[in-house]
Amino acid sequence: MRRINISHLTEYVFPVSVSLLPHRLLLRPRENHNVRIESSLLDISPAHVLQWKRDVLDNSVTLVTFSEPSDQLRIASNVVIEHYEENPFDFLVDEYAVMHPFDYAEAERVELAPFQQSVYIPDRPAVQQWLDRLGLRQPMQTFTLLDRMNREIAGNFSYQIREEPGVQSPALTLSSRSGSCRDFAALFIEACRSLGLASRFVSGYLFAPATELGNAATHAWAEAYLPGAGWKGFDSTSGEVTGNKHIAVAVARHPEAVPPVAGSFMAAADQQPVLNVAVQVNAMEA
Repeated sequence: MRRINISHLTEYVFPVSVSLLPHRLLLRPRENHNVRIESSLLDISPAHVLQWKRDVLDNSVTLVTFSEPSDQLRIASNVVIEHYEENPFDFLVDEYAVMHPFDYAEAERVELAPFQQSVYIPDRPAVQQWLDRLGLRQPMQTFTLLDRMNREIAGNFSYQIREEPGVQSPALTLSSRSGSCRDFAALFIEACRSLGLASRFVSGYLFAPATELGNAATHAWAEAYLPGAGWKGFDSTSGEVTGNKHIAVAVARHPEAVPPVAGSFMAAADQQPVLNVAVQVNAMEA
């Protein structure tokens, strides 16, 4: 078991006071049989009202409504989790799905159908040509296919930190051979869906030695649904199958649907706030 402390600070500083409209936060990790939240603290200013809910994919969502104008918005989250997943390869795929291609069992098709639908339809030809060049559209073991695709992105594309909002299209990632973690995840997801495999986007955090020094950021990866094993994570930035270094916060069908902090404001004139984000992920004594 690994105990991990996650500190995530988001600050907006405005030139003058503004009216803050409701904000939507996705900062609380997803709990399951491998992940338990030991403690969670959310400190927000200015004055506000919180409402917690679960969305359709069981993400923990915080809705924040503000009650006074302010020239600063501060959102500080501190969470301690216990992560029990020691071996990410400890799973078995149902016999009918060991080899790709296959059809999902009838009982699961309705639930999985949205995660098989492309969200980058104009990019599909470029993605299919890429899969053809890699030889990944021919029959092979399903996990081998996913692992090869994951490692191909990590090993042959250049990682870059992009400050621009949103997610780069898979076609642009393929043509530039570069992107951020969320761009790589979007390409992996689109490739999975092109192959008939259900996949989804994951937003969260990564524990690594550099993150303990305060150099962390939110992270993104993809999950593919393997019958018998469930949703398995693939990090195309590192080429790894996700384990207890990866802390999932939110999942979505569309890669742009789960930013950690989302909201807006009203002001008398165009205002450009100064944004500061600080993330730190530390191991703690078990």
